[in-house]
Amino acid sequence: MRQIRALSVLPARREDIELHTADGLTLVGELAVPVDRPPAATLVTLHPLPTHGGYMDSHVLRKAAWRLPALAGLAVLRFNTRGTSSPRGRSGGAFDGGDAERFDVHAAIEYAEFHDLPRPWLVGWSFGSEIALMHGRDPAIDGAILLSPPLHQATDADLAAWDDFGKPLVVLVPELDDYLRPDEARRRFAAVRQAEVIGVEGAKHLWVGEAAVRRVLDEIVQHVIPGTAPLPTVWDGTMGTAGGEPEDDDAPPGAPGEETR
Repeated sequence: MRQIRALSVLPARREDIELHTADGLTLVGELAVPVDRPPAATLVTLHPLPTHGGYMDSHVLRKAAWRLPALAGLAVLRFNTRGTSSPRGRSGGAFDGGDAERFDVHAAIEYAEFHDLPRPWLVGWSFGSEIALMHGRDPAIDGAILLSPPLHQATDADLAAWDDFGKPLVVLVPELDDYLRPDEARRRFAAVRQAEVIGVEGAKHLWVGEAAVRRVLDEIVQHVIPGTAPLPTVWDGTMGTAGGEPEDDDAPPGAPGEETR
């Protein structure tokens, strides 16, 4: 048995994908699914702010794709929103501050639906949480999980609309977040009767450190597939290591893929 560490990559079937938006753009991404079974559910991930370093490889989303197909039987879809670049490539178009990104969210949900990916949940981190709230109310999804939502763009009207929508909304709020902390988050999200706000002690906006990442992944799988958390921290099987990055468990703030707002 080997310890699962920050750069551990567990087995999955991974393929490069393209999403096609209603306004004519091609977005680049990756789909990771379990090797040995059909996926039990699907995470459609929405990355942090691209103008501050967010992209499909932002570390929590990347580690979800590296681990959750094997550990929890989940499919994980990641992609770059319009105008965003990563080693996978550059998505067409230009950043639009969360407005035209509605087409990107819809394209990702449609990809999951058209490819028979089961039980899609949106997982939005920071800026990704904003576009999930504003544009993710699609009957095809099972619910949404928000990581470090700043609520800078999503309005009270968006919260009221999600309340009417009725689908589950899970909100993970770091105790030491730079923008929205647990008490204020509980006050703001009280407008969504089905929202569950979870304050995470000691965590910060970027979820730096392996302990913070494990807490996020545990909360995701527990809500998507109840009874599957906590996830194993060791693996008895083939396990790779991502190359070209420092061999430590903490990604420093401001590192590539980490947004600062």
